[in-house]
Amino acid sequence: MPDVRADPSPALVAALRAAHARGARIMSICSGAFALAGAGLLDGRRVTTHWRYAELLRARHPAVEVDADVLYLDDGDVLTSAGSAAGLDLCLHVIRRDHGPAIANAVARRLVVQPHRDGGQAQFIEAPVTDDPADDRLARSMEWALANLAEPITVEVLARRAHMSTRTYLRHFARATGVTPIRWLIAQRVHATLALLETTASPIEEVGAAVGFDSPVTFRHHFTQTMRTSPSAYRKAFRSAPA
Repeated sequence: MPDVRADPSPALVAALRAAHARGARIMSICSGAFALAGAGLLDGRRVTTHWRYAELLRARHPAVEVDADVLYLDDGDVLTSAGSAAGLDLCLHVIRRDHGPAIANAVARRLVVQPHRDGGQAQFIEAPVTDDPADDRLARSMEWALANLAEPITVEVLARRAHMSTRTYLRHFARATGVTPIRWLIAQRVHATLALLETTASPIEEVGAAVGFDSPVTFRHHFTQTMRTSPSAYRKAFRSAPA
């Protein structure tokens, strides 16, 4: 949408509604959310757009639940993303969902981007690049966590790895990633289970335990919160997808 304060053209609204009615999957990037909202496709949905447009989208379309903290949101048949770069994140998510991680990773390598970016838009809002030695210690603690997901990991453990106090670690982590260490850790554990669900027949309980979830209930809860589907449904959908 070149002008986020203007309504989308009647022709565009008609095309979007017709596509949605016939079952097409609709995706928006950045200000494109205003076109979908103008067509009535976002009412009652949780969506995102570029952080600089979030308040305007809320004001113009009060029936839409706007989340300005995330890079993208998948609501099944309608998907929205933040700024232009977040559109790549969303497209890679769709490729992973449709074709599995191997294809998504190959596409990411071709594009020279990360297969999955952690955190949300908050880390990019007026956040100047710093030359802080603490960032290196933070990165090393995160690398250690990724290599030891099955271990019991707390904020205190990560802080010790970074040679920081817990309070200092929390502050640096939030500034660098836009999320808390535990939220980041949960996301890493959930994404680590995807390949196990896609390529093995291991019971769901074993898959969760393999990446550090302390119970099947906890694993299912966090997986569903992150992926918007259950581990069993994810595995079934992946195995039923075309090769």
